[in-house]
Amino acid sequence: MLSQRTRYALRALQHLADRYGQGPVQLPEIAEKQNIPAKFLTVILSELKRAGYVETLRGKEGGYWLARSPDTITYGDIVRLTRGSLALTPCASRFNYRPCENCVDEAECRLREVMIAVRDETANVLDRISLSAKAAL
Repeated sequence: MLSQRTRYALRALQHLADRYGQGPVQLPEIAEKQNIPAKFLTVILSELKRAGYVETLRGKEGGYWLARSPDTITYGDIVRLTRGSLALTPCASRFNYRPCENCVDEAECRLREVMIAVRDETANVLDRISLSAKAAL
């Protein structure tokens, strides 16, 4: 399940993608239109700025905009950034692997094989869809 933070990040980036090339978008507009608490949105946008997805300008004419074209940012990129992994179990994670607690030996675990397949299919879908897509699939 996606965290609220991940959903907010995706919605904020979708909002910025819809206005790509039109100049800075002010935080209150994003917060209101996307129903995201402004304080939480500030934290999320700061994280996205540090990761290179968003640029910002302070001041009356300032705001936020995408640092890159929306067609170069995928849903998979953002889910990985905000969630850490696409895997549903830690043993199936490609980049944040760790053995599951209270599990059988990995060589005998049939659940791990299923979770790796789910991770790969999820990545296949999320990495194909960019922020420039108006509708998923």
